Amino acid sequence: MANHLKNEHSPYLQQHADNPVDWYPWGPEAFEKAKKENKAIFLSIGYSSCHWCHVMEHESFEDEATAKILNENFVAIKVDREERPDIDKHFQEVYQLMNQRPGGWPTSIFLTQEQKPFYSATYIPDEPRYGMMSFTSLLEVIADKYKKEKPLLIEKADEILRFLNPKEDKIQATKLDLSIVERVSEQAKQLFDKQNGGFNTAPKFPQASTLGLLMDIYKITGDKETLNMSLLSLSSMAKGGLRDLVEGGFCRYSTDNEWLVPHFEKMTYDNALLSEVYLKAYHVSGKKFYKDVAFETLDFMLDKMSEGGLFYSASDADTEEEEGKYFVYTYEKALKAFDKAGIPSKVHAELAKSLNITKKGNFEGKNIIRVDDPTEKIPYYDEAIAALLKKREEKRVYPFIDKKVLVSWNAMMIKSLFKASRVDKKYLKPAIESLDALLTSMYINSELYHSTLLGKTPKIKAFLEDYAYLGEVLIEAYESTLNEVYLITATKLTNNAIEKYFDKGKWKFSRGEFETNADIYDSSYPSSVATILSVLYSISSLVDVVYKKFVFKTLEIYSYDVMRQPISTPRMTGMVIRYLKDDVIIKAKEEKLKDHLKDLDTLAHPFSLFKNDSNDGVMLCNSNSCFGHEKTFEGIEEILEKR
Repeated sequence: MANHLKNEHSPYLQQHADNPVDWYPWGPEAFEKAKKENKAIFLSIGYSSCHWCHVMEHESFEDEATAKILNENFVAIKVDREERPDIDKHFQEVYQLMNQRPGGWPTSIFLTQEQKPFYSATYIPDEPRYGMMSFTSLLEVIADKYKKEKPLLIEKADEILRFLNPKEDKIQATKLDLSIVERVSEQAKQLFDKQNGGFNTAPKFPQASTLGLLMDIYKITGDKETLNMSLLSLSSMAKGGLRDLVEGGFCRYSTDNEWLVPHFEKMTYDNALLSEVYLKAYHVSGKKFYKDVAFETLDFMLDKMSEGGLFYSASDADTEEEEGKYFVYTYEKALKAFDKAGIPSKVHAELAKSLNITKKGNFEGKNIIRVDDPTEKIPYYDEAIAALLKKREEKRVYPFIDKKVLVSWNAMMIKSLFKASRVDKKYLKPAIESLDALLTSMYINSELYHSTLLGKTPKIKAFLEDYAYLGEVLIEAYESTLNEVYLITATKLTNNAIEKYFDKGKWKFSRGEFETNADIYDSSYPSSVATILSVLYSISSLVDVVYKKFVFKTLEIYSYDVMRQPISTPRMTGMVIRYLKDDVIIKAKEEKLKDHLKDLDTLAHPFSLFKNDSNDGVMLCNSNSCFGHEKTFEGIEEILEKR
């Protein structure tokens, strides 16, 4: 019998629609039931491609006995964290406050009937292990306490909310200066894995924004060690495992230090950000290999993860309730695939060795395809990869694809297509078509929405990240096409974002039911605050310098955190450098021109150089008049040469 999720758009909620647990979506119906029946709320937050979400579902939510305890004692609510990032963000902050460490998914929160949190966990096993009691035992304990000690639980919940929403918001500010460049480089070197690339130890995430920042720093400083940290990481991630050599695309993160064994879900945001950073590596290094990886990733997303110009959110890690089943091969079946493809039998053993295919296997007795040097040409490599792909397509069930459309993630992907179109024009048409499709489906009557299912009318309105990332791709589209409609739309959206989310230098991620602060830290993908600042800065140069004031005010507010630990805020750190770098260049050129002016003894009246704040340009003036009014210092220099 279906529960209350059967009419929901979210594929994740649909996955739970036939559970024996009487799930409700987040909303008034569930809250009224909790109040009417005097029951606590069990809130479970996850997403469709989450491995441990599936594990908890199979162990507990599909179990009749567990469902009976839940249904009798609680009102159960399911939330898709991708569909409602505001709810997820709020309760991740609750989890961190209660447990003094970051959370994860599934997130399991127990609330009073007034929606006040009093207990939090992530995955909870069906049997006692990992130092935890079983889910059923926990349910029984909490149900008993809610009946007998409810005032105490409410008191605890109120205390949590007081800590979560302090009345006084203390702000520490410090001077922003270019010492941040050296500081972030040194911090990166301390955390860098010199053998495998990446930072810290497993689980290891791609951290595309950090890698991109290091390449930008190299362009400023010429420090090759900083560049090599980025290039080694990208080369190591491309060996196979995190990167799917057979079909293309990157998985979400690696469970080991070598980037070999991933959680096999593929997220749109990872593939968007990584294709962009591999393109940057190509431009910085000149090595074709990085361009090839970027293009392969984009082609995978266009082929497997898009429809009608819009990109799906993710594909699953599990197939037929087994993690990675679609992606791995036994030694025998791999060689059989080679044979069917007509690859000479005499090279099978050496070819298998080159692809790290062994009888023992490198993942639970099977093999993840991997090469030791992704730039090396291996004989019969293309034929082998084609054979292994054919094996997947003919014999295996493709992982579940969440066909939810998210504005922010689509915008990231489309931005990468525009970046690629500067290298190969074939990507310009899909970039334009995708952007137009996104605007048509998600920007309706001047209202921006956050998510929808393909073919459905969106219901959930946009959050700061949607405005930020859409604004960024619109700027990219304008720079790629010079179509001013894109710039006008970006400016309009940015004005809306300021009106909705800007608050005296700080930014809200969401308002309304859950008013949450936007982060400056890059987590799964870059900070929405840093991204909206990037948009504002671009518009200040292209449209009106007044937008730069919002950038400065925000950087000032967050200056202490960014200057203290810039490696934790790579996108924000990049904005500080971008903001300061222009001023440094202006000062250097001012000094150069002043020296030039000293040599012009023939001038009847001495001239002085002034920065023109109205258009971010410069003027050259004497006691009588200002005859130079140029956007660039080069223009002033030209005037001087003529005189």
